[in-house]
Amino acid sequence: MVKTTRRADVLEKREIRLQYSGFMIFAAKILSIATGLIFTLLITRNTTTSEFGVWGNIFDLVGYFTLLAAAIPFWSTRFVARNKEGSTKTGLVANLIIGVISTVFYIPLVPFITSALKVPQSYVYLYFIVSAQIIETYLINQFEATLRAERPQAVGYGLLVEEITKIVLAYVLIVRLQQPLTGAMVSLTIGLLLQILYYLKLVSSDLRENIKWNYLREWLKGSTVYIYGIIGNQISAVIFIMLFVFGGQVARGDFEAAATISPIITYSSFLSFALYPRLLARQNTDDVAGSLKLVLMFAIPMVAVTIAIPNSLLIMLKEQYANAAPLLYILAIDALVQTLWGFYQYVIFGVEKLDEKAAIPIGQLVKSDIFKVFTLSYVQSAITLPIAYYVLTNFALGQPVRAAMYVAIIIMVTRFAMFLFLYTLVRRTARVVVPWANIGKYVSAAAIMGVALYVIPHPTRLTLILATAAAGGILYIALLLAIDKEARMLIRSILQEIRGKFT
Repeated sequence: MVKTTRRADVLEKREIRLQYSGFMIFAAKILSIATGLIFTLLITRNTTTSEFGVWGNIFDLVGYFTLLAAAIPFWSTRFVARNKEGSTKTGLVANLIIGVISTVFYIPLVPFITSALKVPQSYVYLYFIVSAQIIETYLINQFEATLRAERPQAVGYGLLVEEITKIVLAYVLIVRLQQPLTGAMVSLTIGLLLQILYYLKLVSSDLRENIKWNYLREWLKGSTVYIYGIIGNQISAVIFIMLFVFGGQVARGDFEAAATISPIITYSSFLSFALYPRLLARQNTDDVAGSLKLVLMFAIPMVAVTIAIPNSLLIMLKEQYANAAPLLYILAIDALVQTLWGFYQYVIFGVEKLDEKAAIPIGQLVKSDIFKVFTLSYVQSAITLPIAYYVLTNFALGQPVRAAMYVAIIIMVTRFAMFLFLYTLVRRTARVVVPWANIGKYVSAAAIMGVALYVIPHPTRLTLILATAAAGGILYIALLLAIDKEARMLIRSILQEIRGKFT
């Protein structure tokens, strides 16, 4: 009991600062855009479209062997946020064991999988190298689960450690040694390793606590439902395997190129990163509306920039990807839906109280909104996969761009339908005020900025593209500050919080 009290005192001193933590992680994510873009450019400008398609396919497959990576961390975050002693060490040991087992299963299957997908023999070794990232993924998920509950901003710092390491190594291996895919894979693996070592240093004090096997027993019970949700997500990801098989490597490469740009929009969701553990600790929804404003304040203009100059953004990767501009329109809208999906999902998870006494009653869990959220991926798969198979085999064979477009449209429409159901769940379980007046101002300012970017000549040089996007962002901020008093107050409060953190 004494140890638990001391841990509670420590966490009391580490009071989660909602705006500061969110802003720091968002800033790290925005900075990682530059490093991520450089990394992608190093790959795309030194490979063919088909090779880039293979690169995307590698991670499509690995996803099936990291299915369980977030199962234990999902519950350990909740226990750490509620000051349950031993949660960090128990989760880390458990996830490491599961990661090793997953890797042992993956390696012997590589020859059979690559043969079935008709992957050229010269690329098969990459599917073996990536096996190290399976274990790394399990470890990083668990470390970040702890840090999210204790000091969320550290997740952003860890991201920068990984990104900078990855870029330096990629330049040497890809540009200097002329090993594009091998260099990319090795640099990514080492970058993740250094990120793990950084996280290990941060949580080292927590590792002095004893393993609580009774926690693990509860987590494993709860994880049956979480794994149910993860499997549903991976079943829905079969659509990308179908695109690779029926649309071809070029189709998968085009989709991967557009999907490299559009996820930047979802980075705005990290502005609410600290909301989830704060809801777990306090069970207070008063911060939800403010977090939603902050997320949409940045997500909406990012969508506008993407739609206004999609060809320029894709040309940054490689000139051949400019024909995927219509695809980027769709994925940009889908990214906004994903952002809102993630936000509302964690509101539901945050107000759920079934495990607050360090026990997870499985019967109650199956009846909870958490289970309903996990079930949505199965509904989505039941809709998207048959439609995608029919469309790809009847209307898009031998037509890569069309195949990628059809898949993007199917995903976007279905995800939006699932989001509407998710929104109804939130309305029933939590008091969430949608700031429609603020959203109207964000849309107005973003629309003016988007039109301005659309009508000017679209640049094709990397420096001009980045300068144009930055100029659009400055225009948006200027317009918003001029028309929205709350935006001025919000930005002022964030700056004050950051200054307070360093004084």
